[in-house]
Amino acid sequence: MRIGAHMSAAGGVTRAVERAVLHNCEALQIFSKNNARWVGKPLEQDEARRFRGAVDSSGLTPVVSHASYLINLAAAPGALRDKSIDATVDELDRARMLGLLGVVIHPGVAAPGATEDAALALAARAIRSALSRRKRDTTLILLEHTAGQGRSIGHRFEHLAKMLEHLDGSPRVGVCLDTCHLLASGYDIVSQPGYAETIATFDRVVGLDRLRIIHANDSKKPRGSRLDRHEHIGKGFVGVEGFRHVLNDPRLAHLAMVIETHKTHGICDDPRTAREDPLDKANLEVLRGLRR
Repeated sequence: MRIGAHMSAAGGVTRAVERAVLHNCEALQIFSKNNARWVGKPLEQDEARRFRGAVDSSGLTPVVSHASYLINLAAAPGALRDKSIDATVDELDRARMLGLLGVVIHPGVAAPGATEDAALALAARAIRSALSRRKRDTTLILLEHTAGQGRSIGHRFEHLAKMLEHLDGSPRVGVCLDTCHLLASGYDIVSQPGYAETIATFDRVVGLDRLRIIHANDSKKPRGSRLDRHEHIGKGFVGVEGFRHVLNDPRLAHLAMVIETHKTHGICDDPRTAREDPLDKANLEVLRGLRR
């Protein structure tokens, strides 16, 4: 399994590749625009070309983006839903320009009073709408399994399967699993029997062929908390054994795992240069040490 990280694009998206190379990453995740805004600065063709060239020369693969946190695919019809679909299309356009495998996106949050089934159907219809506006593209939407906090959907494998069913099994929709989210939502990936059951259940309900990338995050909270609180690798309730199971599962060996752990404060404040982050370095080294 390839090991990488989410890297800051401060100073331009190509700077994220420089940071990944500096940390000996084998895979990469980025924000292609400010993740807390609906509209981002347009990508320039020259910048996209430099980014693609840097990725090619570095050997990083896969490279994905993470969509804005403002997007709510499960929103009820109205302004928020329209903005979410438009923003998803924009994320797909940016990913296509950068030559990315796909866009990781949270399924969304159910509106007050909405049933789970209704929210899943709404999310699927929003994805269908976004993909239909870019029919000739091959960029994937990667649904991220969530921790289940509040009214968020996507924290059960059955949720992912239902959305895929609504989408008629579209080949342009994959899945991203997150180790923190798995534990927080109630799945046991720490014990060997628990991990085996979790992966078998995912394969039966969703299908391992849908899994395209894994987020490596330890969890500050115990199993079943339904709280998304990332911790440094090996320092939380997932622990080194949980990561060891995932990293050395031969069924997942063709995939990549990227960390989303907290970075050293201020490490990316200067956009003119890439600096080594001791926290990233430590987290990546723990993962590499567990990989057989």
